Amino acid sequence: MTVQKIKDNVYFVGAIHWDRRLFDELIPLPDGTTYNSYLIKGSKKTALIDAADPAKENELLSNLRNLGVKKLDYLISNHAEQDHSGVISRIVELYPETKIVTNEKCKDFLRELLLIPEDKFYIIKDGDELSLGNKTLKFIFTPWVHWPETMVTYLIEDRILFSCDFFGSHYATSSIFAKEGEKLLEDAKRYYAEIMMPFRKTIVKNIEKISVLDIDIIAPSHGPLYKNPSFIINAYKEWISDDVKNEVLIPYVSMHGSTERMVEYFIDLLVNKGIEVKPFNLSKTDIGELAMALVDAATIVIASPMVLAGAHPAAVYAAFLVNALRPKTRFLSIIGSYGWGGKFVEQLKSLLSNLNAEFIEPVIVKGYPKEKDFKALENLADKILEKHKQLKIV
Repeated sequence: MTVQKIKDNVYFVGAIHWDRRLFDELIPLPDGTTYNSYLIKGSKKTALIDAADPAKENELLSNLRNLGVKKLDYLISNHAEQDHSGVISRIVELYPETKIVTNEKCKDFLRELLLIPEDKFYIIKDGDELSLGNKTLKFIFTPWVHWPETMVTYLIEDRILFSCDFFGSHYATSSIFAKEGEKLLEDAKRYYAEIMMPFRKTIVKNIEKISVLDIDIIAPSHGPLYKNPSFIINAYKEWISDDVKNEVLIPYVSMHGSTERMVEYFIDLLVNKGIEVKPFNLSKTDIGELAMALVDAATIVIASPMVLAGAHPAAVYAAFLVNALRPKTRFLSIIGSYGWGGKFVEQLKSLLSNLNAEFIEPVIVKGYPKEKDFKALENLADKILEKHKQLKIV
C-alpha cells in the first residue's frame, strides 16, 4: 500500500494484507484485512499512530522512508495487541529518539509482549493532550473496546478520531475511504460480532464518551476510513442496543439424520408462523457468519445428537462460542436426539451461563422423530412465537 494523504500533513502509512484468511488462528477473514498506521507531521513534532502487524513490517517502514521521515518524536500506541504493536520494537530501533506514548496499562502489556525498556515510554492519562506544534493530540481512554487498556486518539485541529479497533472492519481495499453500502456494513458487522459484541455494555459508555467530539473522519486500525462518521456510529448504536429481531438462529449438527429431520421440520414450522430462520450446519459453517447472525436474533435453538453421553463436539463448540460472544438473545432452547442416554441438555445449558436469556423447555427424542416428537416441536414453535409476540417483534 502506498502512502495516502488524509489531510494536510496527515498520512495513511499502513499496509494491506490481501490474502490473510485467518485472524488469531480463529476468525475467518473472507476479505483479508489492513493494518492502519497514521503519520502526523506537526510544525514542531512528528507522531506515528499505531504500528503494523509484524507480517507487514517492510511496508510500514518503506512508507516512512518514502515520506522522508528522518526523525520520529512520538509513537502513539492505542492498543498493545501485536497486530497494532508488532513493529514497535523495530521502529524504536530505527528511530531511537522515539517515545512510546500510551497509558499505564498498555505500557505494562507492551513490556510483557515486546520486552520494551521502561525508559522508552511517555505515560499519559485520560483526557491528556500532546502538542505537535500546530497539531494537538487528545487521548481518550476506551477500556474494554476490546482490551482493558485500549484508547482512542483525537486530532483536534483536523477533527480526526483515530479509533483503534473501535469501528474497524477486516476488509482489504485499496480505497482508503469507505464506500458506504451493504458490503462494508457486512464486514463491519462481522468485525463487531467477532470482537466487540462481548463488550456491548461497555461500548455504550464509550460511544457516549466520543459523542462530545466534533468528528470529521473516523480512522480505525483495520479497514477503510469514514468520512461520514454517522454511518458506522449509527450502525454500532443499533448493534449495541437491547433491540432484537424476529429471528431464530439454529446452529445444528446431525450424525445419522435424526436431528437433521427435526431441524427441517422445525424450520418449516417457524417460517409458517412468520419468523425468520437462520440455520447453520456446524460441520460446514463459517463461524464469522454465525457470529453476525447472533447480533440480532431473539432466539437461539441449538440442535445436536448425543455423542458418548454428551452433546456433539461441534454443538459444544457452538455453545462455547455463543457464551463467549454474549449476544443480546432473549430466549434459548435445545433440540436433538439420542440413542441410549446421556445428559447433553445439562451440558449445553451449563455452557451458556453468560447469556441473560430465558430457557424454553427443550425437545429431546429417542431415535428418529415420531408423531409425538413432531407435536412437541410444534409446541416449541408456538412458545417461541408467543415469546416474540410479547416482545412486539412479530
